[in-house]
Amino acid sequence: MPHSPIPVPSLRRLPVYLRSLHAAIEQGATYVSSRQLGAAAGVPAAQVRKDLTWVDQEGRPGRGYDAVALAGQLEITLGLRVPKRAVLVGAGNLGSALAAYPGFAPCGLRIVALFDQAPSVVGKNVAGFTVQPADRLAAVAQEHAVDMGIITVPADAAQSVAEAMVAAGIGVIWNYAPTTLRLDPSVYVQNQDLAAELALLSHQIVRRRET
Repeated sequence: MPHSPIPVPSLRRLPVYLRSLHAAIEQGATYVSSRQLGAAAGVPAAQVRKDLTWVDQEGRPGRGYDAVALAGQLEITLGLRVPKRAVLVGAGNLGSALAAYPGFAPCGLRIVALFDQAPSVVGKNVAGFTVQPADRLAAVAQEHAVDMGIITVPADAAQSVAEAMVAAGIGVIWNYAPTTLRLDPSVYVQNQDLAAELALLSHQIVRRRET
């Protein structure tokens, strides 16, 4: 019988706990308390304990959680030890930066190909990749058994790129384009709207100037 899915708010906090555990381990800690983990995530200790009921580890009264064991279990729960392959469409500034980003490797993610629709970009070397034409997407996705597609194209091109990814058998999409994709509910889409995040930051800046 399949496990119940972890609630999204809890799931978003698990990587924060993991970072805190890694920092504690580097400092020589053997055990970490739920209070310490909660401080890192900005939640009460009781919420940490509730979140960690989804993870196959239990704390010890008066000592807390075995730091190494809990970190390992969180890595398993989050799938960080499982190799994952991605393709990226959009070789502009953002796409180039993501293609070169070294932080994906510790999460088990490897970008295997970079695509673009502009003839002036195709064939260029970007972050160690030779940019391929977008019509090669399906063949490459099949060849490498790609798990995820990353979209960094302008908003007006994102829907067609997403549909091409789905047609190529890709069921998880990380969308950086500032638009809402209309796809079958079976496709998991994570939107990373940088403009919306900047608007929130901008609002905070204005508020602070006014006080």
